[in-house]
Amino acid sequence: MTDEYYMNKAIRLAKKGEGFVSPNPMVGAVVVKRGVVIGKGYHQRYGDLHAERNALKNCSENPKSATLYVTLEPCCHHGKTPPCTDIIIEKGISRVVVGTVDVNPLVAGKGIEILRNHGIQVDVGILENECIAINKFFNKHMTTGLPYVVMKYAMTADGKIATKTGASKWITSDGARESVHKLRKVLSAIMVGVSTVIADDPMLNCRLSEPHIDPVRIVCDTHLRTPLSSQLVRTANEIRTIIATSVDPAKAKDYERHGCQILQVPKKGEHLDLTTLFKKLGSIGINSILLEGGGTLNFSALSEHLVDEVYVYMAPKIFGGSAKSPVEGIGIDNPGDAIKLNTRKVTGIGPDILIQSEVEYLCSPE
Repeated sequence: MTDEYYMNKAIRLAKKGEGFVSPNPMVGAVVVKRGVVIGKGYHQRYGDLHAERNALKNCSENPKSATLYVTLEPCCHHGKTPPCTDIIIEKGISRVVVGTVDVNPLVAGKGIEILRNHGIQVDVGILENECIAINKFFNKHMTTGLPYVVMKYAMTADGKIATKTGASKWITSDGARESVHKLRKVLSAIMVGVSTVIADDPMLNCRLSEPHIDPVRIVCDTHLRTPLSSQLVRTANEIRTIIATSVDPAKAKDYERHGCQILQVPKKGEHLDLTTLFKKLGSIGINSILLEGGGTLNFSALSEHLVDEVYVYMAPKIFGGSAKSPVEGIGIDNPGDAIKLNTRKVTGIGPDILIQSEVEYLCSPE
């Protein structure tokens, strides 16, 4: 079997940690001896053993002189667990095949160097693009301090997110809504504007029967209008809930008594400074956000170049009239200045269509 074959196995293992390891990366590892897989493991949950230690712990025989395939460079620093380089050296592994170098400056090639200095053969870059792709949230957060942002909205074929009366339940099918809950499982936080909270009183949790961790709930609430009676506030002791506001935190004691975390953010014009907010969220370990905002919040996030991907769920329906659109704000003057999307996948979900695109920013937000 080839190196690519075993690295593919490691990638599939890594993906099992999706939604559980944030803000750490997903990592998978496979131990091979004499052409036979004798051990495998992955990083299962934040704070638990890393993939390499799990794989070596699960070996069916002594891994001395075996080859270790791992999707990400082994760590070489003390965190919540000891360095993985230590256990690799201790177990007598003779060769390590690494998918990609870790962008974490605490590692960033140092783990590879330590292994080589101990006489271990290290080969780097097997299925590198695939190994990078599974950790796009971690990589952006680690290199920029900002969370990876996926903007999501459901709309009709004529681009409406509600009828002229404001009714929006339900535009898309059950299958599309289940797809959204799978997104909520994968990303570490979900963000809405206060108008959504007032209009819909959403729970913003993940309603899947399979094991999952509910995302952190974030409300952009410039003037602190979130109702104390809302589901978000009433369940804040059960699911972490952050209210970002420009109001003096001293005026938010009632929210804190319910378990809400208040994040003070300055205003930019009439609304919160989103760039400052996202930097603050990144600094407290939130590495990815599902943005389910209204038209104004969506436009602001796009204008400040904070959105990485857009997920559009489109239903084969037409509302017409003056109903709301998913992106509003001041809008664009010239077609040539439009925010461009690079569509990478189109999927049919029952009667609906999911269009997944990466955002292309051609100039700075200034």
